[in-house]
Amino acid sequence: MALNRNHSQNGGVLINNGESVLRECKNVELSFSDVTSKTDLLRGTKKGTVYLTPYRLVFVSSNAKDSLGSVMFPYYLMKGCSIEQPVFAANYIRGTVSAEAGGGWEGQASFKMSFSSGGAIELGQHLFKLATNASRAPPAQNGGASFGYPSPGVMNGYGPPPVPQNYPYEPPPQQNGFYQAPPGNMGYPYPMAAAGMYPSAPAYMAPPPPYPGPPQNWAAPPAGLSPCLSLYVCIAASV
Repeated sequence: MALNRNHSQNGGVLINNGESVLRECKNVELSFSDVTSKTDLLRGTKKGTVYLTPYRLVFVSSNAKDSLGSVMFPYYLMKGCSIEQPVFAANYIRGTVSAEAGGGWEGQASFKMSFSSGGAIELGQHLFKLATNASRAPPAQNGGASFGYPSPGVMNGYGPPPVPQNYPYEPPPQQNGFYQAPPGNMGYPYPMAAAGMYPSAPAYMAPPPPYPGPPQNWAAPPAGLSPCLSLYVCIAASV
């Protein structure tokens, strides 16, 4: 938990870069108990607004004169949280939070958030889901002056996957986090045909000689001859 890191001079909330407000609840009363270190900032009951982001819970005081302007609860530093529904009081969320390094205090403390205008159950259920997901992945990147943590991705120490052993080419090194375009000769190598696998073309064969034509002294038979006589005339002419 960090103190006075997430509010502006006009009482607005400061959210780390890369994060967004998922849920907001007003008229929330925040109090601490069992504080292991002595600090006046955590004394008394604070009234303000609670903001839920993917990686933290932020409380901003509505009293501009309060010495505690904001409290930031990173999910990974919270434990033992539960939603309480008393019969004669407003629903509240309670748990234990530890101090963040450089967060303006040391040790740990128990906290209680009472929701006078409702919303404790909805925000609490959303909080538990986000806290579970945040424990499985690095928090979002913080580019501003407020406290934050690096976000997951290739630019945060995660390199490209290894090249398969049977891949013919290795990708060029990254430049500024991006791969360069491949050269023009990095096409897929087509396999060469093995010698002797395909039959050669058949040998050329000349066409057969033409059929013999009629004899040079052959003449058509006279008109009116019978077929047998015509055949006789043709044979006699050829002899």
